[in-house]
Amino acid sequence: MSNLLGDAVWRKSSRSGGTGGNCVEVADNLPGTILVRDTKDRDGGTLAFGPEAWSAFVGFAKAK
Repeated sequence: MSNLLGDAVWRKSSRSGGTGGNCVEVADNLPGTILVRDTKDRDGGTLAFGPEAWSAFVGFAKAK
């Protein structure tokens, strides 16, 4: 995963809270992998999703 992290282009999620307390960053520029991390704790861990799992996750989040 460390090679992926070096190539990741991070952006703040459009669904992050506007007050800065609930922010996540997404890197979706990597082929076949979407990365997600906590803006406040960038070194605290990174989640990696395949395209199908990411679509399912986003669909679930939008339904809530």
